[in-house]
Amino acid sequence: MADPTFEAKSASFLNWFGSQSGATFHPDIRIADLRGRGAGRGIVATADIPEDTVLFTIPRSAVINVQTSDLPRRIPHVFEPSTTGLEDASDNEADADLDFGSGTDGAGAPENWVSLILVMIYEYLQGELSRWKPYFDVLPADFETLMYWSDSELAELQASSIVGRIGREQADSMFRTSVLPVINEHADVFYPEGAERFTEEKLLVLAHRMGSTIMAYAFDLENDDDEETDPENDDEWVVDREGSIMMGMVPMADILNADAEFNAHVNHGEDSLTVTALRPIPAGTEVLNYYGPLGNGELLRRYGYVTNHHTRYDVAEVSWDLILPVLKDALKLDDQTWGKAVNELDLEEIEDGFVIERDTGELNSRGEHQDPAIFKELPADLVEQTHTLLKEIRKISPATIPDKAKRDEITLSAIHRALELRLGQYATSQAYDFDLLSGDKVSGRQRMAVVVRWGEKALLQEAIHFAYDKIQKTRSKASHDSEPSAKRQKTR
Repeated sequence: MADPTFEAKSASFLNWFGSQSGATFHPDIRIADLRGRGAGRGIVATADIPEDTVLFTIPRSAVINVQTSDLPRRIPHVFEPSTTGLEDASDNEADADLDFGSGTDGAGAPENWVSLILVMIYEYLQGELSRWKPYFDVLPADFETLMYWSDSELAELQASSIVGRIGREQADSMFRTSVLPVINEHADVFYPEGAERFTEEKLLVLAHRMGSTIMAYAFDLENDDDEETDPENDDEWVVDREGSIMMGMVPMADILNADAEFNAHVNHGEDSLTVTALRPIPAGTEVLNYYGPLGNGELLRRYGYVTNHHTRYDVAEVSWDLILPVLKDALKLDDQTWGKAVNELDLEEIEDGFVIERDTGELNSRGEHQDPAIFKELPADLVEQTHTLLKEIRKISPATIPDKAKRDEITLSAIHRALELRLGQYATSQAYDFDLLSGDKVSGRQRMAVVVRWGEKALLQEAIHFAYDKIQKTRSKASHDSEPSAKRQKTR
């Protein structure tokens, strides 16, 4: 049964969007209620749409950012690059992994994050006075991102490393140091005359809501005219969230849902953004954007959902601390020899963790994958770091590692065993999780958690099989090479 309030808000937003100078909305698409499949609003084709059709156009004047909101003009000193608060908040701008709730230091949030959160809070508090009020009415008030999960819900992720990247406390710290003080100091600007003043805790809740909204829906507003792009290049589809490009909320573009196989693309022009069909879209098909090559764990952390197509991008992590005891046990070294070798390593060069991932192939210009994702290689940095340690051990005890073949076998065996131990850190088996999913025995957040942990286990199992095969090939080659040449010739 249709929700009249939900539909009314969608209709009001569409009317508002159509009133923006330069905006277009194709007559063969509509805003649909997709809550029945957990997708909120979405855009669906109502008739067959040809490839290269412009689905809608968003004028840059309709985007919410520091250039279009009144806030920077009302408190200009806060948004000046030299302002201490925002300058200090952008110290780690070059960190590609740094975004809202990524588990990094809250004081290191990029300046564009802080600025856009302030703008979003300001426009929200203006209520009917904000020209974006109909847009705010269709933005979500509740989120499925990991930031909002309870401890018992997070426990369903088991040993997934994504749990360590949620960063609720770091986000709280950033809000309390860089956002709330600005609002409280300029309360007469943020609150309309006669409006209720929020308590600190209520402001914190609002900051989290706006931060999560930005995380899930904001666009980096680069201009496609600024540089040449190759439609066959996978990098074209990757969203840059390093903090170096101005961010903004793009009405209508963020109504699009997204998947790892998609049929539309947002093009950035000088005066507007256009969404174009990458291939024919049949009637009844949802129009889908792309958020980048993210595994389901990261997709769930940032955006609050998982998909089958994103499984190809799943990753798992193996720590160096898991490798070290395996190596020590395999080599049967005394503590003195082991300690001496380990101490020779340059601590600044040592990586703490290593990413296990597949070769995912490339996307074509139609937003489709051409090849299956296959596990082809153990992490090169893990192999190299293990070789470095074994080299130090060989200097101390040459008999332990007599040659390169033995070194390679030890390396592969250690990684193989570490992968088995990493898989064993999950509380349930891959088969158990598959039964839950295939039998529809879980739903909601629990189901999404099972999808994440099952995908990581499947990947680890692939890596284990790969490492085992490499060990067998290495041993076979070593055995063959050790045979007398006359015997090898005889068996040919």
